[in-house]
Amino acid sequence: MADVLTRRAAGSGTEAGHQFTRSPSGGSTAPRADGCPDMTAQRRQQLLALLGDLPPRTCPVVARLIGQDERDGRVVERLELDLNGMEAVPALFVRPAGSIGRRPVVLYQHAHGGNYRLGKQELLEGHGDLLQGPYVDDLLHRGWSVLAIDHWLFGERSGRDELDLFKEMLWQGRVLWGMMVHDSLRALDYLCTRPDVDPARIATLGLSMGSTMAWWTAAVDERIAVCVDLCCLTDFHTLMAVKGLHGHGIYYFVPGLIKAFTSAEINGLIVPRPHLACAGLRDLLTPPAGLERIDEELTRRYREAGVPERWRLIQEDTGHGETPMMRAQALAFLERWLGGR
Repeated sequence: MADVLTRRAAGSGTEAGHQFTRSPSGGSTAPRADGCPDMTAQRRQQLLALLGDLPPRTCPVVARLIGQDERDGRVVERLELDLNGMEAVPALFVRPAGSIGRRPVVLYQHAHGGNYRLGKQELLEGHGDLLQGPYVDDLLHRGWSVLAIDHWLFGERSGRDELDLFKEMLWQGRVLWGMMVHDSLRALDYLCTRPDVDPARIATLGLSMGSTMAWWTAAVDERIAVCVDLCCLTDFHTLMAVKGLHGHGIYYFVPGLIKAFTSAEINGLIVPRPHLACAGLRDLLTPPAGLERIDEELTRRYREAGVPERWRLIQEDTGHGETPMMRAQALAFLERWLGGR
């Protein structure tokens, strides 16, 4: 259920002592207890099928350590991952110094914002819409490790025009957003191979484009135990109704998507796993009427699943950007459901 707040609201609403864990899995097609087919698994496959010709996921992820630095209580591994068989994917894996054993991990999804050079470095350097600065220390101080990759077009993968790459991939039967989602799924594959990661306690977190990537990744892969998305939970049909399509980059668009799915239906694939969304009431990318539509549907689904406390929508009187309240709520939600070290 939505909570409408303002920047002047006080308190983080931290709820301690609860944790959601599950067995690592890429999804299941097993029948339900009543013998009926698992429609959620079928819908996940239908959603993935809309993402174009994706590279195979049968080969192990190959990781190469480029360099490692330890300072200020954190260890930063600079990696090069083979996630798609087409081009290397630079990545950062950051963990608390001196950490031992398997720890929870956050798959951090970077924003767009037209800053193609930033990419994964947003984890360490922050972003203009992250008013509280980068997330890295907030996450490490709670005992969690973090992985961030450069998505197509960003960071060390930048240099090509977004519209050009979208058109080129479309000719090839590929979808740019599908290739981005694929890399996130393969990043999950990589995390599950690391001996210092607890594969049952993987969360995903992101702002703006990273928000959309967070809820898509959680929707199509059950190994995401907790999802937190900031400032881009957008209802597609409402966005069209208010003539707001121009606000989202071409990367965002998947051919045939709204013939098969609403935004609420995609997010419904995350049920019953914990999901927090934060949005601004004056954010043109997430029209409030659409947020209400999604919130109503997800509130119903989580209630029917018997876990209404695992869904929460926070709305503030602000535009497209994280506020101090959003940061506090995001960290409190992760603490509650991801658990500590």
